[in-house]
This record gives sequence, structure tokens and C-alpha cells, in this order.
Amino acid sequence: MTAFKPLVFSGVQPTGNLHLGNYLGAIRRWVALQADHPCLFCVVDLHAITVWQEPADLERQIREVTAAFLASGIDAKKHILFNQSRVPEHAELAWIFNCIARLGWMNRMTQFKDKAGKDRENASLGLLAYPSLMAADILAYRATLVPVGEDQKQHLELTRDIAAKFNHDFADRIHDKGLGVPMTSIGDRESDDDTAQGYFPLTEPLIEGPATRIMSLKDGSKKMSKSDPSDLSRINLTDDADTISKKIRKAKTDPASLPSEPKGLAGRPEADNLVGIYAALADRTKAEILTEFGGRPFSEFKPVLADLAVEKLSPIADEMRRILADPAEIDRTLRDGAERARAIASQTLSDVKSIVGLLNN
Repeated sequence: MTAFKPLVFSGVQPTGNLHLGNYLGAIRRWVALQADHPCLFCVVDLHAITVWQEPADLERQIREVTAAFLASGIDAKKHILFNQSRVPEHAELAWIFNCIARLGWMNRMTQFKDKAGKDRENASLGLLAYPSLMAADILAYRATLVPVGEDQKQHLELTRDIAAKFNHDFADRIHDKGLGVPMTSIGDRESDDDTAQGYFPLTEPLIEGPATRIMSLKDGSKKMSKSDPSDLSRINLTDDADTISKKIRKAKTDPASLPSEPKGLAGRPEADNLVGIYAALADRTKAEILTEFGGRPFSEFKPVLADLAVEKLSPIADEMRRILADPAEIDRTLRDGAERARAIASQTLSDVKSIVGLLNN
């Protein structure tokens, strides 16, 4: 078997409205990746139920996330767009990975500690095993590249650990069945054994670039979040033009004018956030924005930022509303994507069962 071809996998949970931070930090980047890589985009609904979800809300949110992907420019015909629960191979492979991963690895995951809080004994087992399912999401397609933010880097490292342990534990079986790929072609740069082979790639992260970490409009020290109780803290992709303008007008700032260069944003998180949003929406640098607006008060900057945000986001919101008006078409898109995804994932799972020793013929 020859080396893996580059393949991108990424996903979003259908929990709450997608917002400006999701768009600038992830979705817009995925749209750009489509030009150079085959991509799989997944609405990870199985991850969502690791914490309680109202069933009717979950159904609606799965469709809303799908509509946001499509409205933002994800091409569901050239690439694959599906919801995770339609592809049962994810869950089955995750169980095998549960038996590969070590409990100590899971206990070290900081996101579990954050989400479980002090009442860890009352957290779901699914929340603890979340990273194993994430590994299955990626490795079911033997994806080589995953765009990740800071909050998911540790989980991707665990995916690499699971892949490496599987390759090591079953090295002889992988070789004997002719299912191996040279280790030097799957990310194991430390191996000097030209005969070493593995079945899974050691997936590489695609780290976010600058100006993609969007913070709350009410608190510049916190990341913009769909779980924030204040709707004024975020710009939802479903917001209309008036709502977008209102939220930017009400965004927290400080009394000083805008500085003329980026170093003047130090210690001013709200100012830094608004300048960063403008720069990201305009595809310009913060330095360029401050050269233009330095010395001007926020009372002048906010209306210009609002106009830009409306210009960039209103077409997405309008297209989302059009798509959401036909839920049957959304479901058809997800079913088609799932069928195409299963064609890949089912072969991976068949190979894995054969390697592990599970009768599968």
C-alpha cells in the first residue's frame, strides 16, 4: 500500500446557534480548504449527546448547522457533508478504540475536567470517552489533516496516540494482511526502520492562523460561545442586519480612542477583539486597520464595523433561511453524504476487525 493522500476531516457539534467565532475561526477556513483537499465535514451529533439535549432542539440544530455549512460555501456535491449518527461505523470503531486507549489518557483530558466540573461522578461515561469517539471520527477515514483550535489540540494528540498504539500492538497482523503503510509516510518521523508499517496515519493538525480567535462582545477575556447565556455576547449566523448592528453598537469597549498600531491594544481585550473582527472580516491585518482608524473613537469605528459585518454575514443568514425552509432537502443532503462516507468508513472498519481478530466475513 502506498502513502495516504491528504484528506481533511472536521466537524461541529449541533449545540446552539453557530456564531461569528465559528465562521471566522473554522467554517470560512474549511471553505478555502476545499480548493486543495478532499474534505469530509461532519455534524457530530453523537458528541452532542454526551450532555443532555432536548430531542426536538437537537433535530432542529442538526439542520441549522448543516444549513450554515451550505450557506457559507461548503460544497456537499464535490465533498462529503453528513451527520455522524447516520454512519454507525463511527460508534463501532470508537468501541474498539475504547479497548486500545488507556483510562489514564482519558483522565488527563482537560476538557473533560472542565465540562464535568466538581461533580465528576455524575458526568456521563460518554463525556469521558468523547476523545475516543473523536479519534474514530477521524480515523474511520484515515484522515491526514484536521483543522483544530486550542481547545481540541489535546484530543487530536490523543487520536495520534491511539493510532500509534494500534499500529504498534497489531504490527504483525497489519503486515501479514498486507494492510500496512510505511511508517515514514504516516507521520512517524522518528522511526528509522524502513520496514515498519502501520494501518492508521498519525493525523496532523492544521493550526488556526491569526485573527481567528473571536472573543465575547461582552467580555474580551472570554471566547465567543454559543453557550453564553447572553445573546448580546455573540453574533449568530442567523442574526438579521438590524440585530448584527445592535450587538456591535452595544459591544463592550473602553473609553480610550483606537491606537495607531497593534502594540497599543495590549491590555485592552475588548478593543483588540473588535479590531480583530474587522481585520478578519476584511481579510486585512490589525496593523492596516489601525493605520486607517487610529486615533478615532469607538463611536466612529463601531458603525463602520457593523456595516462590514452586515455586508459579509447577511447573505449567509439569508441563504440559511432559504435552506431551512426545506428541511426535507437538508435531510436528503445528509443522507447522500452519509452513504458516501459509509463507503469509506465501512472498509476501514472491516480492515480493523480483520486486524484485531474479529470474524467479519
